[in-house]
Amino acid sequence: MDKYKITGMSCAACSARVEKAVSAVTGVKSCSVNLLTNSMTVDGADSESVISAVEKAGYGAELAGASKNSPEPQKEGDGERKILVRRLVSSLALLLALMYVSMGHVMWGFPLPAALAENPFAIALIELLLSALVMVINQKFYINGFKGLIKGAPNMDTLVAIGSLASFGFSTFTVFKMSYEIQNAHHYLHELYFESAAMIVGLITLGKLLEAIAKGKTTSAIRALMELAPKEAHVIRDGKEITIPSKDVMMGDIFVVRPGESFAVDGEVIKGESTANEASLTGESLPLEKNVGSRVFAGTLNISGYLECRALKVGEDTLLGEVVKMVSDASASKAPIAKVADRVAGIFVPIVLGIAFITTLIWIFVNNSFGYTLARGVSVLVISCPCALGLATPVAIMVASGIGARGGVLFKTAAALELTGKAKTVVFDKTGTITTGELHVSDIIPCEIEETELLTLAASLEAKSEHPIARAILKSAEERSLEISSTEEFRALTGHGVEAMLDGERLISGNYKFIKESFQVSEALEEAYARLSKEGKTPVFFAKETKLLGIIACEDKIREDSREEIAEMRKMGMHTLMLTGDNERTAAAIAERAGVDEYYSEMLPQDKADFVKKLSEKAPVIMVGDGINDAPALTLADVGIAVGCGTDIAIESADVVLMGDSLSGVTGAIKLGKSTLINIKENLFWAFVYNSFGIPLAAGLFIPILGWELNPMFGALAMCLSSFSVVMNALRLNLKKIFKKQIHDKAEKERNEMITLKIRGMMCPHCEARVKSVLEGFAGVTAEVSHKKGTAKLNLPEGVSLDDLIKAVNDAGYKCELGK
Repeated sequence: MDKYKITGMSCAACSARVEKAVSAVTGVKSCSVNLLTNSMTVDGADSESVISAVEKAGYGAELAGASKNSPEPQKEGDGERKILVRRLVSSLALLLALMYVSMGHVMWGFPLPAALAENPFAIALIELLLSALVMVINQKFYINGFKGLIKGAPNMDTLVAIGSLASFGFSTFTVFKMSYEIQNAHHYLHELYFESAAMIVGLITLGKLLEAIAKGKTTSAIRALMELAPKEAHVIRDGKEITIPSKDVMMGDIFVVRPGESFAVDGEVIKGESTANEASLTGESLPLEKNVGSRVFAGTLNISGYLECRALKVGEDTLLGEVVKMVSDASASKAPIAKVADRVAGIFVPIVLGIAFITTLIWIFVNNSFGYTLARGVSVLVISCPCALGLATPVAIMVASGIGARGGVLFKTAAALELTGKAKTVVFDKTGTITTGELHVSDIIPCEIEETELLTLAASLEAKSEHPIARAILKSAEERSLEISSTEEFRALTGHGVEAMLDGERLISGNYKFIKESFQVSEALEEAYARLSKEGKTPVFFAKETKLLGIIACEDKIREDSREEIAEMRKMGMHTLMLTGDNERTAAAIAERAGVDEYYSEMLPQDKADFVKKLSEKAPVIMVGDGINDAPALTLADVGIAVGCGTDIAIESADVVLMGDSLSGVTGAIKLGKSTLINIKENLFWAFVYNSFGIPLAAGLFIPILGWELNPMFGALAMCLSSFSVVMNALRLNLKKIFKKQIHDKAEKERNEMITLKIRGMMCPHCEARVKSVLEGFAGVTAEVSHKKGTAKLNLPEGVSLDDLIKAVNDAGYKCELGK
């Protein structure tokens, strides 16, 4: 999938034209053009053919060749706003003078110098010059508009250009008439439309500026993510510590991070101990311990200790870079609901041109005044707005993607966001999803051998397995300092167990169903199996050759919020199911504790996939999982959600990725999907209603019925406000409380920053860092410390004593007291 930057687009008709041209290129499997980000994603065909097709359609294109280093926040939007501000200010100054002369003096008798007031022809020339200057300042509308018309791809600029030039042309013709009929010159002043010609482009420029400002707010989430990583990094080269730009850090470099600094790249700790706040990526505010061997991530904060780390991933390859890419890609993709608007936008401008022409012809026969007739046709042109249609979906997707990123939920595509809002069924994997996935050995029941021998053989067999049960058994053996032997011919029996050869003998582990097929299970083991399963534990049988050795049971705890989140989903009308490879009794126990509507046990990976596929034939289905065995089901579900702590293959197979491991992310994703879908429908409704009512109003359909008449200038104002309204409606999504933990939630941040401590004795930045590390050594505390002001502003999480905080600062050699 290649991404391109498109130039020259001004409205939805442009994006529809580009998409149609590229889709016709041989080899193109899919093409999506985003008007909001001026970007295009194409699957298939070489870049030269794609770029050539775009250029033939009358636009520009280039590959979005992103650097492998940390990307800088894009400033194109800032540049566009500055240009629009200059154009608007210049236009406004000239328009004020033009309106004073054309309306203030002519209509309301505002004073003018006597030489002008008594010379209507001079007044007409001044209006002509002032309007011409405004049109020259805003010449981009005319260049783009007629370029599109010549290429057979008329757009919004075409409508504006034709409407404005029609008014200017008719008014110029009237000026020439005035020169021949000087005695009636004052009468002709009322037939000049120079102010309309200039005001139309001035108002559209105002609309473009408002739209650009609103668009800038929709991309603020991506900018905030991109700016999380520090601009500089401290690396050790040739035995010396030097400071370099973060983008110049290379894989394998040793970099230093002091307390209060952020990690510039992903790496592994090789020296030191500390705690890190990874809320910027996961949404979890509790600090995590970091010591030798721990992974650290770009954009997260080192709280308390000095660390030396080896760079493992840099630039766009970091976890932060991947997050930014996912959010950007989702924003650039297109939701299925946008197809209706795209089809309309593709034929919108030609239809409006036709309506304007027919309107003009009709009014020529109805009204003898050509100026009045012209006003009706121009009003139709300038009130029509394909932009509102084109922006209805992408602005909502962009805002929602940003909200998701702030909440630790990454949507890979706009389609995933839409389907999440439409889904009625949520299917959960058990281990690592509803439960923590951190198993521990709870029971060891040997059969005719010692408990230690059973655990030793079991650990030797499971040593080469990556399954959570295998890790739990190995950990238990290590805690007892047992000697683990090396096996040969290790083989995983998918969905059943594992087997290997040890000292020429075959060792086997497996679930009850698998073992029952090959071994005679004693009554004592049957009873033990039933008891353990009923307790919600996972019993695993072990055998050597033809002899059963016993059972080792592992226990997995349900996540703290699983029951609460599943209950909330059910309140939202979602049907919840749990699929697991565990036995019936264990599955029943976990399902009851989790509160799901249904559960299915003893399911192999393919069984899960088939089950999800069958469910999705009825209605959109969400599948939530974390392991390799969940990948097929995640792929076949309408929306696959992978918890961030899961395996790479599960994350790769999913449509949505949770950066944290809490099911609150799933609840938040569903809420966000539903809210976004409603917002898109509101936007499309407004865009269709606006045009359905505005065009007939401009054409004069209501004049004979209700006497409603639309001036072209008010039509231009309505046009620019329509797009602005759509964007602002999408921004309303930011006001909704979607996620319980929203990383950049200003209101939450302000609520927590309630305490100010006065601290004496801080003399320099090192003192500042020392106090900060002491305060943030308490779980959940984040502090802003200033040695210049002698203060520390911090939150006070539940369970942390203010007296303990003050005492810790005093013990560090400073004098601390509660500020006012």
